[in-house]
Amino acid sequence: MRDLDLTTLKLFVATCDAGSITRAAAHSHIVGSAISKRIAQLEAQLRTPLMVRRRHGIELTGAGETVLEHARAMLLAAEHLERDMDAFAAGARGQVRVLATLSTMAESLADDIAAFLSRPEHAGIRVDVEERISAAVVRGIREGVASVGICWDTADLQDLQSCGYRHDHLAIVVPPEHPLAARGEVSFADSLAWEHVGLPVNSAVEIMLMRAAAEQGRRLNFRMIVTSFEAAMRIVRARLAISVVPMEAVTAYVDAYGLRVLPLTDVWARRRFALCYRSEKTLTPAARLLVQYLSTRG
Repeated sequence: MRDLDLTTLKLFVATCDAGSITRAAAHSHIVGSAISKRIAQLEAQLRTPLMVRRRHGIELTGAGETVLEHARAMLLAAEHLERDMDAFAAGARGQVRVLATLSTMAESLADDIAAFLSRPEHAGIRVDVEERISAAVVRGIREGVASVGICWDTADLQDLQSCGYRHDHLAIVVPPEHPLAARGEVSFADSLAWEHVGLPVNSAVEIMLMRAAAEQGRRLNFRMIVTSFEAAMRIVRARLAISVVPMEAVTAYVDAYGLRVLPLTDVWARRRFALCYRSEKTLTPAARLLVQYLSTRG
C-alpha cells in the first residue's frame, strides 16, 4: 500500500465531522472540489468506497468508518510527534507521555511528578499526563499512545511489564446526619440500602462495586453518574446520594463540606496502583527515570 497522506486524512476526517464536503471545505478554507478529489484518490488507493455522496451530505460505508477510526489515531499520533519535537527544539532532553486514572490524578500523581521534575538532574525532562479509565490506560500503553500507564493493579496487565506505585483505601462518604455517619467504618453491603452517586459506569471501581453488590444478591442503585470526585462530593453534600470514593482523593472536599468518611472494611477496598509499560526496551531514558522514581513512592 502506498504511503497515506496526512493532509488527505485530515480532510477526510473534517468531511466526516462536518457531514458534507461543502461544510468541510468552508471550515478548512479550501474549495470543495479539492477535497472531493483527495477523497476519491484515497478511495482509489485503498481500493474501496469510503463514503456515499448524498444530495445533502455524505454517508460513510463500513470501510469508511474503519478508516475514520484509524485516521483519527494517526492524526493524533502526528500531533503528539510534532509537540514532542517542539519540546526538543525548545531544549527539553526528554519527553514522557503518561496515561493515568482519575484516582491517581486526584491523589498524589501531580505532586510526585512535580517532585520528580524539581530535581536538577531532571530539569530537561517534560512529562505530559492524560486522564483515562483503567481499561483505556492499559489499551493506550499496548497501542503505543503513551510510554507509561498508571492504573489499578487489578486491570488486565497481560503482555505488559509493571511495578507497584501507591495505594489507597475506598470509603463511603455520607452527610453528617446520615444513619451510617455514627459508625467508625462500614462494609460495602451496609451501604446498599441507599442510592449512590458514581463515576463513569465503565470505570474499574464502578464495575467492581456492581460485581460486589451482585455477590451479595443485591443491586447497586446509582441515582447520579458524574465525572469527578468534586461533583460526587457536592451531590453528597446536597443529601441526594452517598458515594464510594478513595479517602485520599476527597480529603479536602470532605473537610470543606463537613461530610463523614467511613472506611470500607472489605478486603478489596484497599487498592494498589501499578505503573505499566510495554517493556524496558521501549522506555526512553527519561521514561525509565520517571518509572524508577515513581516506583519508590508510597
